[in-house]
Formats: sequence, structure tokens, C-alpha cells
Amino acid sequence: MRVALPQWAGTLAAKSAVFITVMCCALAALLGILVHVSVTHQTVGEARGLALSRLADAAEAYEAGDTLAPGAAVDPPGLPASLRALAVGGRRGTLVAEEHGRPTMWAAGPADRNRALAVEVDYAQQSRTIAGLDRAILWSSLLAIGATLLVGAFAVTRVTRRLHATARVARRISTGDLDARVDDPRAKDPTRPQDEVAAVAVALDSMASSLQGKLQSEQRFTADVAHELRTPLTGLHAAAELLPPGRPTELVRDRVAALRTLTEDLLEISRLDTGRERLDLDTEALGAVAERVVRAAAGTGTGETEVVVVRDARVETDRRRLERVLGNLVANAHRHGRGPVVLTVDGPVVTVRDHGDGYPEYLIAHGPQRFRTEGGATGHGLGLTIALGQAEVLGARLEFGNAEGASRGEGTSQGPPPQEEVAPRADGASRAVGAGGTARSGGAVATLTLPWLVNGSGDDADDSDGDGDGDGDGEANDRAGTDAGSGTRAGSDPAPDSGSGSRSGSGPQARAGSHPAPRPAPNDRRT
Repeated sequence: MRVALPQWAGTLAAKSAVFITVMCCALAALLGILVHVSVTHQTVGEARGLALSRLADAAEAYEAGDTLAPGAAVDPPGLPASLRALAVGGRRGTLVAEEHGRPTMWAAGPADRNRALAVEVDYAQQSRTIAGLDRAILWSSLLAIGATLLVGAFAVTRVTRRLHATARVARRISTGDLDARVDDPRAKDPTRPQDEVAAVAVALDSMASSLQGKLQSEQRFTADVAHELRTPLTGLHAAAELLPPGRPTELVRDRVAALRTLTEDLLEISRLDTGRERLDLDTEALGAVAERVVRAAAGTGTGETEVVVVRDARVETDRRRLERVLGNLVANAHRHGRGPVVLTVDGPVVTVRDHGDGYPEYLIAHGPQRFRTEGGATGHGLGLTIALGQAEVLGARLEFGNAEGASRGEGTSQGPPPQEEVAPRADGASRAVGAGGTARSGGAVATLTLPWLVNGSGDDADDSDGDGDGDGDGEANDRAGTDAGSGTRAGSDPAPDSGSGSRSGSGPQARAGSHPAPRPAPNDRRT
């Protein structure tokens, strides 16, 4: 079983600090042991020589019958037993032992009648010298380790700081900022030695430049192709309108309309790729915007969509772009999912859910990708790509997942609340309020989270009239009749479009000067 380490333990600085500390400790221990052994051996040797010299003088005095010098005696009581046994056996030896609480060097030799002649020498000074040396070795080792750690940390921090800068640039590039560069100063100065970090920085800058060039070339190609196709498609559309009525004419007009839609989508994606889109901000009620989107989608024959307003909110946003995002999500749900399709407004969060098989795993993991479809799905993979791009322009967060019970994908998301009563309407939308019914399981869920809540929304909204719009003015906001704040009636909304052209054969066209509602666009969701 592996021990879970803290996050900081995986950093290069922590690993370098541990390595430096271990190596310094090992080196200090090795040097300390060598010095201790050498000095101790020398000190003990000197004390032993002094003790044996005094033992020889005591032996001569004992044999001559003279009085023994102080510190010399026959079988003294403090003589260690092991040393006495060695002396009785006819051999000389020395031993350091404690005598009256003081270290003492004993030297002993044989005497007559199985007795031992011994001499004691004070060893306290030598013991203090060795202890002081050991303390000096310990403190000097600690100081050396600390100084080495500081120097090593400074050196490693310089390297890790450059690595962190390189990693930040790599993350910026991964999020789409292809102008980001490391610009390592070492890489710019050829006279300075190049280390590995500089080599990585140069490689990353080179990769970013190459990737930027290729992407810009692809974007220019897409924009040029789409722009050049508009003129012949306009003529082709006009010619198709002059054909006599009949099934072949309907097929031609349908294919021309699809081709024009694809061209307009490519133009919109090319504008989003440039990153120069500007917002036309205004305060909008999300409930009203959601119902306009549903009515516009119903006018194109997309299908019936339920609108559930759990908690209305007013946000500062670009209405045209917001309607484009929601319209593409609704169209995608009808085209590739199964009913019922539910659009839920809960404060600044708008959720579009169907009850089909759910999003494929690649879309949940990596997001929508243009011209990528799987499993024979129809469409070009542009609808959700445009929705995601427009959401980024709005500063909103668009997330894709699958509700519990979906047969594909890994993501999960909370579906709309159970509905107690759903009132169908003639324009294709329906309004659901309350809870308590049986909720269906499964399906794809797209969640759009908008920023910029304005006062009068959310939990602090004045909703004293009980109509859920947070304005407290007592208006019923009859969405089957006049649409509050838009001045349009159900069934007369502008036709879905991207704002760059009109469509034929798919409902009323967008009027100049109006805010066109989103049109259904092919996308890449189902496999």
C-alpha cells in the first residue's frame, strides 16, 4: 500500500531539498566519524602510554621494596575485574573506566602471589577534549547543512522559477493564447551557456510559433473559402427560387439552404477564431430570452420544447449571442436526442436537456470539435462549436454532460426538476411551474452559467407579484401573447440566423435591425 504524500512533496524544490539534506547528513556523518576515530585514537594512545610508563616505574619500585608513588597500588579496590584477571594471568593491559564519577585510565601488570599491580591516571581532560570535539563536529555539520540548503534552494529556485514560467506559457497556449512565449533570456544570448531549461523554452516557443502559423493559415483558408462561396451561393439561391414548383425544386432549395447555412457557420467560426468579437451588452431577463428562443425554434419546425423557470434572473449580456447559444443547444437536442426537450432557467444557470442517448465520451472529455462526428451521425460538428465560442465571448461557462441513466458518456449533470403541470402552447413552447411529477432519467445535459447578475435577480429579487420574473411589478408576462421587453408576439419572431445572412425554405427571414434568434445548426454531438 502506497503512502499518500502531500502535494508539495512532489515539487522539484522539495525533492532537491531532501536530496541535498540527505547527502549533506551522510557526508557530515562520514567526516565526523573519521575525525572522531582519529582524534580519539590519538588521545587514548597518549593516555595509555603515560599509564604504562607509570606502571613500569611502579613495578621497579615494588621489586626494589620502595614505597609506591601516588596512584599506584597492589590490588586497588577500584581496579576493573577484567583488567585484574588479565594482570593475574601475567599480562599487562590498560582500560578506561569510571572511578568515583571521573573517567580514569587504568594500567595493570602481574605482581607476586596472584596479585595485580595497578596504576590509575586521570582521564577527565582527554574525555572533555573528545566530547568537545564531538560537539564541534555536530554544530559545524548542522551549519554546513543549513548553508548548503540555502545555497541549493537559491540555485534550485532559479531553475524552478524558469520551469514554472515555461509551464504557465504552456498552459496559456493550451487555452488558445498562441501569442504567449517564454522568451528565456539565456536563449536570447548566444554567449551564455545554454542549460536544459533554456532548451525546453526554445522548443516550446518554436512549437507555439509553428502551431500559431498553421492555425492562422487554416483560419484564413476557412474564412476565404466561406467568403468566396457566398457570391455563387447567392446566385444559386436566386436561380433555385425561379425553378418551377415540384419535388426536385424542393430538394434543390433544401440543399442550397443547407449549403448557405454551412457557409454562414464557417464565417461565424472564423470571426470567433480571430478573437475580436465585441459585445452589445444590455440587461435581459433570462426567462423571456428562453421563451423567445423556443418560439423561434418551433417556427422552424424543430419541435416542441418545454420551458421551466425555477428562478428567473436578469443579467447583463449580449442578447443576440445568448439566443444563438441557446438556439444551437435546443436545435442540437431535437436533432440528435429524443423528447421531451426541456430548457430550464434557474437564476444565472440555463440548462438544456433531452432524453436521448446522451453525449459521446469524446465530446464530454474534450468539448465539441468541428467536422468531427462518430457512428454515422449527421451534421458537420459546427453547432456546438459555435455555441461554445459564443459562450466564451459572453464570458459564460458552457458545460456538457449526461444525466443519470444515459447510455453513453461519462459526465453527469442535474436535469430539470420534476414537473407538476405543463401547459402546451400553440407556438411550440410550453411553460412548466412547480414540482412533484415523475422525472425521466437519462439524456444529454448542456449547462450554461452566465455572469453579471444585476440587482433585482436571484434570491434578492423583488418577486412580490409571484410571476417569477423578479421585477415585483405584478405583470403576468404572458409569454403566449406579447413578449415582455421584446415588443414581439409569439409566431412573429425573427427567423433563426447567425446574424450574417438569411435562409430560404426554413421559415421567415430575419428582419434588418432586429435581434435575430438562433437558427438550428448541424453539429457533432451524436454517434
